[in-house]
Amino acid sequence: MSLGTSSVDSPISINRMVPCEVSDSKVKKGYPIKLVTESGQREVFCGLTGIVWLHRKIKDAFFLVVGSRTCAHLIQSAAGVMIFAEPRFGTAIIDERDLAGLADVNDELERVVSELLEVRSGIKTLFLVGSCPSEVIKLDLGRAAEKLSEKYRKYGVRVLNYSGSGIETTFTEGEDQCLVAMCHEILVPSTSSENVCNLLIVGTLADIVEDQMARIFEKLGIQNVEFFPPKSSEKQIRISEKTRFVLAQPFLTETSKTLESLGLELISSVFPFGADGTRKWYEDISRVFGISDERFHNAVKPAYERAMSTVEKYKEIFYKKSFFFFPDSQLEIPLARFFSTELGVSLCEVGTPYLNKRLLAKEIASLPKGTSIVEGQNVDQQIERCFDASPDMTVCGLGLANPLEAKGMTTKWSIELVFTPIHGFDQVGDLLNIFAKPILRNQQLNFKVDTEREVVS
Repeated sequence: MSLGTSSVDSPISINRMVPCEVSDSKVKKGYPIKLVTESGQREVFCGLTGIVWLHRKIKDAFFLVVGSRTCAHLIQSAAGVMIFAEPRFGTAIIDERDLAGLADVNDELERVVSELLEVRSGIKTLFLVGSCPSEVIKLDLGRAAEKLSEKYRKYGVRVLNYSGSGIETTFTEGEDQCLVAMCHEILVPSTSSENVCNLLIVGTLADIVEDQMARIFEKLGIQNVEFFPPKSSEKQIRISEKTRFVLAQPFLTETSKTLESLGLELISSVFPFGADGTRKWYEDISRVFGISDERFHNAVKPAYERAMSTVEKYKEIFYKKSFFFFPDSQLEIPLARFFSTELGVSLCEVGTPYLNKRLLAKEIASLPKGTSIVEGQNVDQQIERCFDASPDMTVCGLGLANPLEAKGMTTKWSIELVFTPIHGFDQVGDLLNIFAKPILRNQQLNFKVDTEREVVS
């Protein structure tokens, strides 16, 4: 086993999952929209990519990917092009000697961790991230993390583990697994009401978004608001049966279950994307805490009006455009709701890797009647449907973007929506600009081509 932390010059690889069952589509009845489940070959990133934004958020953590050289190439290539400072992630590469039993893989992991902690100071939490199931890498990372945590706790280092395997997770599910691993370490049940968290905002957000949200919660008069994950992995958040939590990201199914098992109550809402979506998010939270209508409007109105003004400026670009969402980040349904309800975009199809109807109930209810939502993926069939729909904008993963562009389609990478601050009122312009750029670029290119044809003729 070797420790790798340098960039690797290799193309970004895309995880391709092929379930055993044959492709099957089933329409689920009883909804005002069309819900379809689909199975087959998928084109999605694996959960390892969550490290790229998690390591930026949790400032004193280090993420050590334990797995194959291929997975090391993925994380170094995908993240290396976006990170210029020294990253807080690396890879423990399991080689042939480990798999053949010529070296004790547990001893090798301990050696790698020891080397890492010697050369990297300031690590308070070390995450062992499995790139493959335990059966494949012949290593129980859960037990290894417990053993290493006991060994290094006296030095102030906690060792946790979660899976980022493409067999077990897709793209954003890596964050979900990471937060589950942190729950019992960060959240501390308390019988005292002193300094207990009243509201927990769950999901990784950019620091600037957290600051903006904190200011609005202060104006609303909601005290002791905490964000999870915190910026420091050493932070302890005191919780009680009165603590409420609200999701800022739609892909945190297991985290939500874990929080509810700890006695926290979920505040159901849409997600804070767009002007109306963000206002509704704050409104649902305010109702739970008994905030008066007058105070709510005074706190939210200035930012909401600025966001609405931004939406109006972009409406001409998006109105009556058609969007097709391939499944990738699990942000697809909230974004589809935003573009359809606030900008008049028509939805050809909204794909998502997994659909939690409970967490997304209000999002689904806000979609136009007849919207087609496809859970799962048969990539070949979905590509054919995309060609038939000929949308103005196709939202997809990196593996599909270039081939679709080569066929003349306008695309937007799903991965950019996770790396860019797009939550809340003040980020509405950034969110819209992400989608406006490729549309305006193609309009300019088409205008240039048409002009040249006129000159030639």
